[in-house]
Amino acid sequence: MSAVLQTLDTPDGAFTILEEDGRVLASGWTSDADAILGRLRADRVPADVTTGRVRSADAVAAYYEGDLAAIDDVPVSQHGTAMQLTGWSALRGIPAGKPLTYAEFAAHLGSPTAVRAAASICARNAPALFVPCHRVLRTGGALGGFAWGLDVKVRLLEREAAI
Repeated sequence: MSAVLQTLDTPDGAFTILEEDGRVLASGWTSDADAILGRLRADRVPADVTTGRVRSADAVAAYYEGDLAAIDDVPVSQHGTAMQLTGWSALRGIPAGKPLTYAEFAAHLGSPTAVRAAASICARNAPALFVPCHRVLRTGGALGGFAWGLDVKVRLLEREAAI
């Protein structure tokens, strides 16, 4: 089965999703397919990618219409170390409107001194929005990084704090 790529218009700009077998492999705020494919490890890039409609598009639309929980149960497929997999799973448990700091996230993972590792887990997260790494901030509330731009991260956090 081939992977399917769809780009949607959102209030935060173009949002592209790559799905395979009904699971999101990668996503982000761009219309550049290569940027989405570049979020995957080289050995995980699908050999065959077509454009079309993906199942998760409805969840993105619902999220932007105010149903912030619409993204919570969208299946994703991620491959990494045991710590990365644990971290990505934990990111999905951070409630909208209740961001954590990288230090709190590291402590939540059971490794309070592994703040850089926690930040790395966020940085290597390919299915953005569905695995909400934007909900992790620097100590003191500074934004930290975000692969899709700090302006998008700010708007996501503002949207989630308002509801």
